[in-house]
Amino acid sequence: MRLAALALVVLALAGCGGDGGSEPTAEGCADVEAPEAKSDGGATKPSTPLDEAKTYVLVVETSCGTFEITLDQGLAPKTAASLVALANDGFFDNTTFHRIVPGFVIQGGDPTASGSGGPGYSTVDAPPSDAAYTRGVVAMAKTQLEAPGTSGSQFFVVTAEDAGLPPEYAIVGKVTQGYETVERIDALGDANEQPTQPVVIESVTVRES
Repeated sequence: MRLAALALVVLALAGCGGDGGSEPTAEGCADVEAPEAKSDGGATKPSTPLDEAKTYVLVVETSCGTFEITLDQGLAPKTAASLVALANDGFFDNTTFHRIVPGFVIQGGDPTASGSGGPGYSTVDAPPSDAAYTRGVVAMAKTQLEAPGTSGSQFFVVTAEDAGLPPEYAIVGKVTQGYETVERIDALGDANEQPTQPVVIESVTVRES
């Protein structure tokens, strides 16, 4: 079983900093039903790299609003190409943010919503030794047993000022628009790192420039 970002769980419990006393808010988020889980795997690993002269942006439309991720081909070219291919195939559509740790990370990209799903393949883009997982950074989840920079489809957005993570997780880009949507999602996590209401990823589309 793939337990996404297993190392993050320990770090989150030790370092998310919340006192558990504040009530989460659904303000700005639609009251929606969780979609049916999709099958695990089944995607085809892309064989063609992205155009290095272009900028690729993932537009993530959720039940809490929209945010945009500008991909960083310099840090993670293979993973960026994978995410673009998955988005173009509708892989992320009607999935959820299955793990929310307020003040730490929000995590999605699992078709099964179990924390163990993925596309059926992996890429590897080892992060630099000085990688910093700061507010708005988007990186890829992996298990402790996988090599640094191993990625499937599960991604997380850092909501801490500095998550203090080791350089183990491929950094694929940063939220460059709509961070207020990320904050709304971040408010909907409980002490068990579960969403207090379904947060649905309605679609992820790709914009090129």
